[in-house]
Amino acid sequence: MMEEVIYYNQLYDLYGMLLTDKQKSYFENYYFNNLSLSEMALNYGVSRNAIHKQLKIVVDKLVDYEKKMQLNCKLKKLDDVLQSIDNDEFRKKIENIFY
Repeated sequence: MMEEVIYYNQLYDLYGMLLTDKQKSYFENYYFNNLSLSEMALNYGVSRNAIHKQLKIVVDKLVDYEKKMQLNCKLKKLDDVLQSIDNDEFRKKIENIFY
């Protein structure tokens, strides 16, 4: 479960700007602020089920964006290559371009 949360947070960092403000708010409150579904339902004035459904939609969108663009996968591959570079100065120059 924790690995899944980390993965969703990575996807949010990459694709969050493609979500609506409401979707961002739901995601951030649940995954960053650790609010429960019940707390969120109370705050938004909707049912627990509505919050759950919206979070599922958001996560599905993030996963779909990754499936199509594969930015997270490419960043992991880039990081593996960077770690294999022995020249610190060269590695740092490349890191500065991408990170």
